Amino acid sequence: MDAELVEKAVRGDREAFSLLVERHYDFVHAVAWRWSGNGADAEDIAQDVCIRLGSAVRGFRGTSRFRTWLYTLTLNAARDHRRRQVRDARKMQAYASDQAAQRASDGEDDDRQEALWAAVRALPEKQCDAVLLVYAEGMSHAAAADVLGCSEATISWHVHEARKRLRTLLGKEAV
Repeated sequence: MDAELVEKAVRGDREAFSLLVERHYDFVHAVAWRWSGNGADAEDIAQDVCIRLGSAVRGFRGTSRFRTWLYTLTLNAARDHRRRQVRDARKMQAYASDQAAQRASDGEDDDRQEALWAAVRALPEKQCDAVLLVYAEGMSHAAAADVLGCSEATISWHVHEARKRLRTLLGKEAV
């Protein structure tokens, strides 16, 4: 069944491609969850695999079972996701260090500010990204949306959710 669907998908049959994705999505998500250990990350990885699959399926040569090939594609996406998280965490730490150094050179010792940025770095990835772009980088919601490849409304929602979460974490007066 997979071989026939793959053959049709390679030729551009959208229905066959859709059936392939539908048939294997739970498998992809389960693999992504095992490798990431996090439901939200697993969703992101699974979606990334589905997007990659659109062009990658043309490269499937049938030298292995489709599911084995798909496992490899999913594993690579999970590794890419993890590398991206590590890279983003390093960038945030570097930014926090730069900010701390700047405050120290200015003679400021603002524990409240540091607590706020530490809490921002602890937010879910998309909320953190939106807050950093809007508040740390001074971007408009539209510019942040362009950077993150989403709608302006999505940025506004992430910022709103982040502010709610930060109020809970830091108390109402902090945000």
